[in-house]
Amino acid sequence: MWFKNILIYRLPSDFKITADSLQERLARKPLLPCMGLDRQSRGWVPCCNDDRLVHSANGQLLFALGTEQKLLPASVINRFAKERIEHAEAQQGYKVGRRERKAIKEAVTEELLPKAFALLRTTHAWMDTLNNRLIIHAASAARAEELLESLIKTMEDMPLRPLHTANSPISVMTDWLAGDHAPAGFTIDRELELRSTGESNSTVRYANHALEGEEILAHIRSGKRATRLGLTWNDRISFVLTEQLQIRKLQFLDIIKEESGADSEEDLFELDFALMTGELARMLDDLTEALGGEIIGS
Repeated sequence: MWFKNILIYRLPSDFKITADSLQERLARKPLLPCMGLDRQSRGWVPCCNDDRLVHSANGQLLFALGTEQKLLPASVINRFAKERIEHAEAQQGYKVGRRERKAIKEAVTEELLPKAFALLRTTHAWMDTLNNRLIIHAASAARAEELLESLIKTMEDMPLRPLHTANSPISVMTDWLAGDHAPAGFTIDRELELRSTGESNSTVRYANHALEGEEILAHIRSGKRATRLGLTWNDRISFVLTEQLQIRKLQFLDIIKEESGADSEEDLFELDFALMTGELARMLDDLTEALGGEIIGS
C-alpha cells in the first residue's frame, strides 16, 4: 500500500482514538450494495486482504471507504427513450409533448437502473494519531470530500480542516525557484508549472526539464508564479507540490523499497505500510516547516 496522491487534513488536537474504537464505529456503517433505484451507495470496506476495516501499526491507522455507483450513461437512457417516444407517436398519430417526453425518460430510467452495472471504487485514508493528521489517498478534492463527509457522519461531526501553513505554497515555491535553491533536505526536480497572475492567466509547463537559468527567472520577472513544483526529500521521496498544498506523483525511491523485504504477502503489507507512514510523516514535518510552519486553529 503505497500512496501516490495525497491531501492532508488536521485532526483536533485533543482527538484520541484506538484501532478497536475506530473499527467499531466504521462497522456501524458498512458499504451496502445499491438497491432498486439507488444510483450510489457509500460505506466502509476492508482496507487490506482480510476482513478488518482498520489496519494498525505504531499509532498509524489505515481504513477505506467503498463507493458503489450504478453505471447508466445518458446515451443509453436517450436511446431507449427515443424508441419509446417514436412508438408512442406512431400509435397516437401526433408528436409527443415536452411533459410526456420527460415522463417517458423518467420511466425508462426507473426500468433500467435496477439492471445497471455497479462499479466499486475504494478510497484509502491514513489516520496519524501521533501527529493528529488525516492523509487521504486521492487525486482530487472531490474524491477526498466523499471520504471526509462519510467520516464526519461516522465519527459524529468530528471537526476536520485542511492543513494550513504560514506561507502559501505559491509564494514559497516561487522564491525557491528565484533563488535557485530549496530548503534543507529538499532538492528541486524537473517538473514545474508557472501561471500568470494577470488577466491573461497564461500558463507555462515544464516536464523533465532543467529548472535553473535565465528562462525561468524571466517568467518569474514577468509576473508568473509557481503553481506546481517537483521536489525530492532526502533522496528518499519524490513528489509534486501544488498551490493547494496537495502532494501528487509520490514516488518512494528504490532506496526505501529495498528496505521492505518480507517473507509473505501479509508481512510485506505490514512492512510497506509501516515504512510508508514513517517516511511520509517525517517528510510532511519537514515540508510544513519549509512552508513557514503550521497555522494552528485556522
